[in-house]
Amino acid sequence: MLGGISIWQLLIVLGIIILIFGTKKLRNVGSDLGGAVKGFKQAVNEEDKEGKGDKTQAKVTHEEQPNTYDVRAEEKKASDSVEEREERK
Repeated sequence: MLGGISIWQLLIVLGIIILIFGTKKLRNVGSDLGGAVKGFKQAVNEEDKEGKGDKTQAKVTHEEQPNTYDVRAEEKKASDSVEEREERK
C-alpha cells in the first residue's frame, strides 16, 4: 500500500502536523489552496471561451527555403594591387 506506508503511519504524521500547526491554521491553508484551484479553473475556462469567440488565432509555420550562395574562389596573388582587387568586386 503506497510504497510501504501504512494507514497507521499516515495517521501518526497527520496527528503530528495537527499538533504543530493547529486545526485553525490547517483550515486556512486548505481554504487558500481551494480558492487558488478555483481561480485557476476559472481562468482556464475564460481563456477557452475567448479563444472560441470571433477572434481567430493565426497559425504560424516556419517553412524557410535554404539559402544557397555561389562562391568562386580565386587565388590571391602577392602582386595584385588594391585597385585591381576593388575592380573585381
